[in-house]
Amino acid sequence: MSLVTACDMRWRALSARLSRYPGNRVLLAMVMLCSALSACSQSDDSASTESAKADDASAAVSHSSSAGLPTGRIEAGEKQANAKGKATGQSCIDCHGKDGNAPIDPIYPKLGGQYRDYLAHTLQAYRDGGREHALMSQQAKDLTDQQIADLAAYFAGRPSQLRDLRGAN
Repeated sequence: MSLVTACDMRWRALSARLSRYPGNRVLLAMVMLCSALSACSQSDDSASTESAKADDASAAVSHSSSAGLPTGRIEAGEKQANAKGKATGQSCIDCHGKDGNAPIDPIYPKLGGQYRDYLAHTLQAYRDGGREHALMSQQAKDLTDQQIADLAAYFAGRPSQLRDLRGAN
């Protein structure tokens, strides 16, 4: 029996039992949700086996992001951020400013304090052609996964000047 089928069966059985008691609907909904989540988080033997195989395969490489990159090193990222790129002759700091918070053009994003995974995914997209920009595509095309992880760690660790638009009219 698959994990999805098992979760579905558990959910239906629990739902049928609890629906007989119309008293406190909020409590009923919370109990149903918690039970469903705990039932679905349990895995059957085949899922556990597949997970164990995946863990063994990735044990040699430490990934620290949803982008599947190695652990970023802030110090190496700082050096990379200040290094002039071969393609454009510019560094990250030249365009995005000190700590990534003072772009030379208001349309350039502030990088300081941005989510590490967002920065990593964005640099990967520029490098791999999934996202295009005249300068950034050229800057990122030769970056390794480690360099992307390092840059993302560095800029994510800088002070943030990011603001959302809550309350802006």
